Amino acid sequence: MHEGAEHHKNAAKHHTEAAKHHTEAAKHHDAGQHEKAAHHAHLAHAHGTHAAHHHEEAAKYYAAHHK
Repeated sequence: MHEGAEHHKNAAKHHTEAAKHHTEAAKHHDAGQHEKAAHHAHLAHAHGTHAAHHHEEAAKYYAAHHK
């Protein structure tokens, strides 16, 4: 698998992890466990940010290799 595809694969993994943490955050919020909800919301944001990084790296790869 070439580098661009790896970045897309890694972005998808981080999106999946972000979704899991969003679900956990909602569960804890509904239970009134706001500290735990905030923790999972923070993790969801971090995974989303990391996914965006992989999207950017994939775009750079394609720009450099598909002129």
